[in-house]
Amino acid sequence: MATMLTPMVAGGVVFPGLFLLSKNTLQRLPQLRWEEADAVIVSARLVSSVQAIMASTAGYIVSTSCKHIIDDQHWLSSAYTQFAVPYFIYDIYAMFLCHWHKHQVKGHGGDDGAARAPGSTWAVVRGYLHKEFLMVLHHAVMVLVCFPLSVVWRQGKGDFFLGCMLMAEVSTPFVCLGKILIQYKQQHTLLHKVNGALMLLSFLCCRVLLFPYLYWAYGRHAGLPLLAVPLAIPAHVNLGAALLLAPQLYWFFLICRGACRLFQPRSPPPSPFQAQD
Repeated sequence: MATMLTPMVAGGVVFPGLFLLSKNTLQRLPQLRWEEADAVIVSARLVSSVQAIMASTAGYIVSTSCKHIIDDQHWLSSAYTQFAVPYFIYDIYAMFLCHWHKHQVKGHGGDDGAARAPGSTWAVVRGYLHKEFLMVLHHAVMVLVCFPLSVVWRQGKGDFFLGCMLMAEVSTPFVCLGKILIQYKQQHTLLHKVNGALMLLSFLCCRVLLFPYLYWAYGRHAGLPLLAVPLAIPAHVNLGAALLLAPQLYWFFLICRGACRLFQPRSPPPSPFQAQD
């Protein structure tokens, strides 16, 4: 139990601590002096990116170290899983802070700390849960379902697969940078377009195609063709993979839709002569 608590306590200190350090730095440095809303939103993106880089690095080390995809173990698989649990709890609150500050910037809250209408806080909470329901559900499942399964149900098996799943975070820094660029109205810059292309490619490879790859890797290990693997493994494994894949497909659809809008040539505004016709 103590071995498990140590990385969890470390994660509970590192992620909120990094958020507060970034936020205070952006607000207090004389060269910056950012508004609190901007500092909160950018700091939350920064912490998400740092966590993603750490998870991807850990996943790469684990997956490349496990030559036998079922039995080989690496200490980093369980250690980082325990370390990352507090991040998902922290990130639910960080996303709410971002939503709260966006709500305030739009003028829906009181000015300069003025009293707000009764129930307005709960209205913001409801709006947050409505807008970010899928992400909040994803984080809750990571903590309440995936973490216990990875610690108890696996019994030290399948570190290779866990390492590959951690590498799904490769796309997160591109997603965070894209959101920051949109926040600062930089949608039509070259940086945003390059970042969008990298986000699309990394999300496709590391989140969508990850699942067929895992099935293929097991098939190669067991001497089975890819299409025979779903019939050869327990049904609950297929169900779990399908439930994990479903939100990735939905988010990938949203990314593709955004990419189509980004790369579509903008039509010129109609001339006043056309408007008169």
